[in-house]
Amino acid sequence: MIFNIGSFQELIWRLMAILFAITIHEFFHGKVADWEGDPTPRLSGRLTLNPIAHIDPIGFLMLIFFRFGWAKPVPVNFYNLRRGRKSVILVSLAGPLSNIIFAFLLSLFWRFNLNLPVNFIRFSIELAILNLYLGIFNLIPIPPLDGSHILESLLPYSYRHYFDFLRIYGFFILILLISTGLLLKIIRPVLYFFIYLLGLF
Repeated sequence: MIFNIGSFQELIWRLMAILFAITIHEFFHGKVADWEGDPTPRLSGRLTLNPIAHIDPIGFLMLIFFRFGWAKPVPVNFYNLRRGRKSVILVSLAGPLSNIIFAFLLSLFWRFNLNLPVNFIRFSIELAILNLYLGIFNLIPIPPLDGSHILESLLPYSYRHYFDFLRIYGFFILILLISTGLLLKIIRPVLYFFIYLLGLF
């Protein structure tokens, strides 16, 4: 998403950054689901910061080489959530918000003069931008992204059947947006705003 494979070092950085980002994202989906009453992520062994538990091999390779991919979704049984639609919104927000919060925590490394190695600061900046991208991207209200669960939970019940169209064709809509460059045009203003807040402009 952010790196260009120009050297072996950059490839290693990309691998590490992707592993950090998807692990944080999926862990907090599962953690909040567990807090909200669903033991499924815990019973499935997904309440872990071990990235191996969250890797989907095909999705991971897609992320590395094509800048679009996915992790292994944390299994959540929405019927177990104790607060219904409110819990669904919290669980869905947990992943993207964890990425955005992590990006701001990383910004402490360059906001303060800590005399850290330049390569470490560079990696921290790239990792922060990647986390921002992942968080913002997943808030788009198109299935199967997290934003779609939030939108569906906010819609009045009488309008839910309109959402079936998005559920059926959401993946193809995403591919179209990505392949035409429209997705980046949609995300870029929000991404640049957060990058500004990180003190990188």
